[in-house]
Amino acid sequence: MKLIISISGNKLESSFDPRFGRAAAFCLVDSETGEWTTHENPALSASGGAGVQAAQFVAKLGAQAVVSGAYGPNAFDTLSPAGIEMYLAPTGENLTAADVLALFKAGKLQKTEAATHAGHYGGHH
Repeated sequence: MKLIISISGNKLESSFDPRFGRAAAFCLVDSETGEWTTHENPALSASGGAGVQAAQFVAKLGAQAVVSGAYGPNAFDTLSPAGIEMYLAPTGENLTAADVLALFKAGKLQKTEAATHAGHYGGHH
């Protein structure tokens, strides 16, 4: 499965970033072969709509599933119709992308069927 993990760096040992739309980068991992690449998040500095832009970007990368710490309604409404599964990884545990991948492979991540928060709408809470 082609899995996207939101990260703060550019390697498999980079720290997991729980922010989907505002993550610095995405690690695309083939969960069967272990092959991975990293991609800068083009939505990182967007003034608004970061969740949608990030979701469209990971869909173009061919992701079948995404692991992050939270999904706003716009990201959810873009990923869900694209058939991309969304999983939640624990936050605040100083995990790396490799740690998150191990949790995913072990079946220890919760799948979400709805947005996890109301959204930020361009950073205005």
